[in-house]
Amino acid sequence: MKTVIVTTTINPPTEAIHKFQAMKDCELVVIGDKKTPRDYHLDRGIYVTPEEQEKYDPALSDAIGWNCIQRRSMGLLWAHDMKADIVAVVDDDNIPLEGWGENLLVGKDVEMDCYETELPAFDPVGATNHSRLWHRGYPLQLLSKRDYMKKSRKTVHVDVQADFWNGDPDIDALCRMEHAPECEFNPKAFPMCANKMGPFNSQNTFISGKCLKDYFLFPHVGRMDDIWAAYYLQAKGYRAVWAKASVYQLRNPHDLVRDMVQEYLGYENNLKLVQDLARDPESIAAYLPGRSNWAFQLYRRHFDHA
Repeated sequence: MKTVIVTTTINPPTEAIHKFQAMKDCELVVIGDKKTPRDYHLDRGIYVTPEEQEKYDPALSDAIGWNCIQRRSMGLLWAHDMKADIVAVVDDDNIPLEGWGENLLVGKDVEMDCYETELPAFDPVGATNHSRLWHRGYPLQLLSKRDYMKKSRKTVHVDVQADFWNGDPDIDALCRMEHAPECEFNPKAFPMCANKMGPFNSQNTFISGKCLKDYFLFPHVGRMDDIWAAYYLQAKGYRAVWAKASVYQLRNPHDLVRDMVQEYLGYENNLKLVQDLARDPESIAAYLPGRSNWAFQLYRRHFDHA
């Protein structure tokens, strides 16, 4: 099984990047941006310069735009061309813990706790020992209605393994302003799945290569890029599960008010989005600006021959 690690960065190689590039059983692809240091260098792995990306697909590059984390979608195409069986999408501030990437569930039939909810979406964070928190992108209107009483053991085929993160977790700006948590998630809560779609991110997630044609980090929608990608992928029928923390997030500096503004599109639309996606996955197009829809079409052209 070939695993390709994909990220994008505007920083010099971080502690996380040094650890990822040292992993002998994986190949690392780092996608550069206009703000990435011009002398960026990897001892082991592939660094894709802005010039190489523009040459690879100039129309897609233009549609995504520059100085944005959604450049990572170019890395998904690199991984596809490398014939990756599994793609690990990561952030450069998520430091892998011992055992990261080992004994992966992707592509396997695995027995685990499966939560059943009548709500339109499932929040995996609320099922842990940090139940007062919630995952970024979970519909806020559902927070007071979350219920984790009904679960059973089920065997599911895993297409996506979304690993958690100790330290500063992936919660939205409102949750972070209120709680400012430092987390250590109890591994006994994992793995888990649900009968409804739930949010997962692109900072520490393992995705089957067969998902790539339907997995795209939508540009021009702020901090909903990976969340809407996750909801869309699950609406298409792929199974996501959440697994124990395998990184420590030493979060890069953020302006939480700016983060909140970038998340507002989700605060306003996520509930209706998941309801619409459950009926028709292609309804995602109605929520995307034209340039984002165009970028998705250009991205998918790379899979037309498959």
